[in-house]
Amino acid sequence: MSVYIIAEAGVNHNGRYELACRLADAAKAAGADCIKFQTFRAENLVSRTAGKADYQKKTTGDSSQLAMLKQLELSFDDFRKLKAYCEDIGIQFLSTPFDMESLAFLDGLGTPFWKIPSGEATNLPFLLAAAKTGRPVVLSTGMCEMEEIRAAVEALKKGGAPEIRLLHCNTEYPTPFEDVNLRAMAVMRDAFGLEVGYSDHTRGIEVPVAAVALGATVIEKHFTLDRNMEGPDHKASLEPAELAAMVSAIRNVEQALGTAEKKPSPSERKNIAVARKSIVAKTAIAAGETLTEDNLTVKRPGSGVSPMRWFEVLGSRANRDYQEDELIEWEPQSRS
Repeated sequence: MSVYIIAEAGVNHNGRYELACRLADAAKAAGADCIKFQTFRAENLVSRTAGKADYQKKTTGDSSQLAMLKQLELSFDDFRKLKAYCEDIGIQFLSTPFDMESLAFLDGLGTPFWKIPSGEATNLPFLLAAAKTGRPVVLSTGMCEMEEIRAAVEALKKGGAPEIRLLHCNTEYPTPFEDVNLRAMAVMRDAFGLEVGYSDHTRGIEVPVAAVALGATVIEKHFTLDRNMEGPDHKASLEPAELAAMVSAIRNVEQALGTAEKKPSPSERKNIAVARKSIVAKTAIAAGETLTEDNLTVKRPGSGVSPMRWFEVLGSRANRDYQEDELIEWEPQSRS
């Protein structure tokens, strides 16, 4: 199965339905499997006293988190239209709920699975509500200790989630490369026996591509139409051409991973005779002469007797006259 690539539009529509549609167009053009938004009612998500993350302060100023999120809301009706628009252009619609009301709405709207954000990984009532819908779950694990992930997985299983995938994640925007810790992805896979993926907040495309090489089956990456737009997540997002480059690189790596079987590929078989060597006459050799290290050597092409049989050939008798550089003809029975 191909790596499932989620183009995370998030709130990069800045609360505008028309911009959300343009993001869907860009995700489709880039070759992503899915475009994902974020559905929330700001009053249900944060209290009036909730502060902002440092990166949000840098990108949106000193307003409260509540005020910031109010500006980034789309209405439920917007999401209904947006889902229909995505279906029309041929890309999977997805949105992450951040509160119970939004979860219930998206459940009625119909989504292929739940993408639960890192901030809800320790929200037991929310996890159970998502699991009880019977939809598969993809859970981001940013900020989590292993025991917190274990508790979330147990809750989701107890609630009835039919399938769970875990996304390794770091929630700093942008994530410093030294904090990515991609090896933790494999640790989660081994510890929980679940498929894993990676939700990326680094700059550039190297880390998600590396995650695929390490076994990620889902990749999520923020993108925007323009990093210079106002809003909390634009600065740490890819622009459309970069998103397309990431998708292309992931698909190339998928092909390159191949199988666990080591053998010559169809494309390289023609190079065997060209690149390998054979046992050849080092000097002129007369018929019946003993073949020795003095009159034999190893040179290209590789269409003759393999040098791996060097010590079998030594001591044999030449079956005919040879000129310098001629391929030696030899069969085991020709040995004297």
